[in-house]
Amino acid sequence: MNEGTVVNVNTVIPFGPQHPVLPEPVQLRFKFEGERIVDVVPNIGYVHRAVERACELNDYKRNVTLCERICGICNFMHAMAYCESIEMITDTEVPERAKYLRTIWSELGRLQSHLLWLGLFVDSIGFESLFMHLWRDREIVLRLNEKTAGHRIQLSTCTIGGVKKDMDDRLIAEYRSSLAELKKRMDNLAPVFVKDRGVQARLVGKGILPKNKTSLLGAVGPTVRGSGIPQDMRTLGYEAYSYLDFKPVVYDMEDAYSRMLVRIGEIYQSIDLINRALNQMPNGPILQKNTVFPRGTAITRIEQPRGELFYYVAGNGTNKLERCRIRTPTLANIPALVTMLVDHEVADIPPVLLSVDPCVACTER
Repeated sequence: MNEGTVVNVNTVIPFGPQHPVLPEPVQLRFKFEGERIVDVVPNIGYVHRAVERACELNDYKRNVTLCERICGICNFMHAMAYCESIEMITDTEVPERAKYLRTIWSELGRLQSHLLWLGLFVDSIGFESLFMHLWRDREIVLRLNEKTAGHRIQLSTCTIGGVKKDMDDRLIAEYRSSLAELKKRMDNLAPVFVKDRGVQARLVGKGILPKNKTSLLGAVGPTVRGSGIPQDMRTLGYEAYSYLDFKPVVYDMEDAYSRMLVRIGEIYQSIDLINRALNQMPNGPILQKNTVFPRGTAITRIEQPRGELFYYVAGNGTNKLERCRIRTPTLANIPALVTMLVDHEVADIPPVLLSVDPCVACTER
């Protein structure tokens, strides 16, 4: 080797599967040139549970509970997506009131998820007291869950043909007052996210996802809406969304800061959607009995807090399904995440990684 030749030494550092930034086990193997990331290889499979195979072995009605356990945070939406698929291939008509109740509880789950994420996100960049404030405010949502179904996390209110719980006037009044309190508290905290120079220094220009690459990489949810694309499955009008004049929250800065602003906007939007649904919800039954075994195939697409949740169900006319295929938003966002991390430094890994709101339990099922 000639004297003066510069040799680039690549260093490979595993990030995870156990790390303070990661709420669940997943590994990213980073290749560095000096401090700069030049390649990222994701490694998943630490908590794989074979839920899809279990759905084919169970009685199809028991799968509602099984699918609900895929993820604690967005549990209701998993149950709803599965129920919608079965209702489609059994020609089961869901009552109007049940559609509104499903929409209300979906948005309540979105509130819980976004508040949890915001707390973890700011904690990863050093705002520990703000993290505590956000998780205190998340208790408002968890108390509503408990008053709705008796449990702070798992609602277990969705079933094939509708829902198993209803809301009386006293509970509706509790929802309105609690959401008003949550909005008031967010009004006090939101300016810190939007205007604080420390937050901006860690997020602005970090984790760039160009608008013209989002489709190629298959990104979904707030990840893609933070790049200026109004892609949101709620625009399909499932359940009661077609009655609520829904429009996606979109920002176009294409970075981690933009994705944070999308989620803050969706917190306010979810509060508004729940209030409108409570005002418009008709009286009537909440459940249509299903007596037909599923036959045929159905695809359901709904919007989870992290993006598009996709269910494919195939029935053969018996009480067991031939196939149940589930694609979760975090799985779809992994290629975009890998692209975002390249050319950043070690200190940028936590905010960029968390800006897609990864959910490993959903991803590995």
